[in-house]
Amino acid sequence: MQPEGWPGHIWLEGRTSVHLRDHQPKPSHMPRGPAAKTGEGFLNPAMAPARTRSVMLLADAIEHNWLVPEGKTIRVLDALCATGVRPRRWRKEIPSQERMRITANDLDKDALAWAKQSHQANPIGDDLEWLPEPSRFAKQQEGVVEDGIHWVQGDANKLMIQAPFQWIDLDPFGSPVGFLDAAIQAISRVGVLEVTATDTAALCGSAKTSAARRYGAVGITDSYMHDDATRILLGTIARIAAMHDKSMHPILSLFDGHHVRVTVLLKRSKEEASNWSDNIGYRIRSTPYHFATQAEGEFSGPMWTGPIFDSDIAGRMTVERAIELCAGRDDDFPLDWNNTDVEHSQREIERSVRHLSESAELLSQEHLLVAVDDLGIAAGVGQIPSMKKIKSGLEKAGFKMSRCQMPEAMFATDADWETVLNVARLAE
Repeated sequence: MQPEGWPGHIWLEGRTSVHLRDHQPKPSHMPRGPAAKTGEGFLNPAMAPARTRSVMLLADAIEHNWLVPEGKTIRVLDALCATGVRPRRWRKEIPSQERMRITANDLDKDALAWAKQSHQANPIGDDLEWLPEPSRFAKQQEGVVEDGIHWVQGDANKLMIQAPFQWIDLDPFGSPVGFLDAAIQAISRVGVLEVTATDTAALCGSAKTSAARRYGAVGITDSYMHDDATRILLGTIARIAAMHDKSMHPILSLFDGHHVRVTVLLKRSKEEASNWSDNIGYRIRSTPYHFATQAEGEFSGPMWTGPIFDSDIAGRMTVERAIELCAGRDDDFPLDWNNTDVEHSQREIERSVRHLSESAELLSQEHLLVAVDDLGIAAGVGQIPSMKKIKSGLEKAGFKMSRCQMPEAMFATDADWETVLNVARLAE
């Protein structure tokens, strides 16, 4: 039986056809900020770049065998799949499909029916068949495997207790804290956890009681609040992981538009987990800021103070790779799309990974993050130099610099603060 309102109207995200409900308008290209929720199981077009990066990261894990040995399969779960766009993109756009066992779960019956019908209407057609892992409490898990995706309707926390996974995606509407404990326990001995948080008022410091209640942290609404938000979420994950004898290693962590999105590798290791607090501290609002193990003066945290990228993996998140995997082909495009639609779609794919590969090395080590709008005042210059001039000046001085993917203009560097100020003054 087809879900109510089927088939709606067609949109293309990446290479995957998406059926939108009639009450949801066609997304604008390059959407920013949270979409207005138009009912349960809606598609948020502003999350498309995060889904593109998820496709790329999972494809990278399979190609480079950094999660499981070559030839082994990866059990993948989208715990809160809504209308199923992310698992359908995994199924459509990632090579070596035989190495994945994808499970898509949602509590909302109507959203899941829409997801399954979308998948049936746009089949992959490679005859991939497999059986789900046995449940810890029964011989067989609930749900059904159709065209390579195991569809389950149920409570995400309950499902994560039933069987282990090596890759779990958590993308709730709001805070992820209610799912973190179950997800971390459900991750196998080595596994990847992807987490989205849209409660940015709490993470960025404007909702202080929510921040204290959910994350046990304090934030400050200034130029560094988005980096703070990312690090506060990472610190929360690291703390909960340590409770379960697991260490956390960030792969890709950023603030994108209206949400925080982090991808971390979890490993079962009591020894490493015992040292989790080595990378926990506070950002002290001095000039420049610095991290400290104790709060003092004006501060934000506690938060993760270590690397936020993996240089090798994030370094492969290039525009060329994004286009190769996720850009639509001629036979993917909806019939009513014109050349402008196609061009905008490719630009959105490119935007998903802008500045990631070039900033990967710096963000995977100790670095100084500089807000460009604050630099002019600190350096005492009338006009802020261009990023290009700053980069050229720092490189001439023997340092590295790269722009970061942030809502504001920011760059990372391994230079000291005085060198950055001098370069800004000379480049004016």
